[in-house]
Amino acid sequence: MKRTLHGVTLAAVLFTGGVSLAQTAAPSTLPATKSAATAKGGMLDYKGFMAPSDPKAFLERLHHIHQSEIKQAKLARTRSQNPDVTSYADTMIKMHTDADQKLMAYAESQKMKLADIPKPMNDVEKKAMAAERADMEKLQALKGAPFDSCYMAGQVGAHDMAIGKVMAAMQGMNATGEMTTMLTHLSQELPKHRQMAYDTLGKLAQTSLRNFIDGGEQAG
Repeated sequence: MKRTLHGVTLAAVLFTGGVSLAQTAAPSTLPATKSAATAKGGMLDYKGFMAPSDPKAFLERLHHIHQSEIKQAKLARTRSQNPDVTSYADTMIKMHTDADQKLMAYAESQKMKLADIPKPMNDVEKKAMAAERADMEKLQALKGAPFDSCYMAGQVGAHDMAIGKVMAAMQGMNATGEMTTMLTHLSQELPKHRQMAYDTLGKLAQTSLRNFIDGGEQAG
């Protein structure tokens, strides 16, 4: 009973957080005006979201995002027993693998050699990357329902950040050709991924609440 209470409390907190994120999520289509983003210290800032103004540095971060998504999704395939979570993980592996292959092909065509782990450009990025490593270490120590809640809540936040980076790049980078096509595609696909994560997180919360209620009835 105590364990069940903890599970439903955690799920309720995560679900509430998901609601607040959903209310401020980036739109699936981004404005065409590029003047909205400002550049400072080599970074583009659009409504609090930041991305490098240098195309190579930006692509390195996108490559890192894709690889991180694939790595976490593969971990989910071994740590989760929830069909909704594993289905989501399968989708992330396929989508981010395809996107990363296209990104790397484009980088190669532009004679760019991308680092797998970008070098932080400022303290904000340094702290964000440290937090990302800590989150991965936490996931590696979990399995089952605790893993599911942590993974899916993290996916909602991670996709908010990824959408923000793409927004900043679209608003402030003078992208053309394949780069523009890539950014436009991501601006349409990432919000879909985010919604999938949010919906799955909601299902986890509902299951935990149902288990809590059933446990209380049995105890009574």
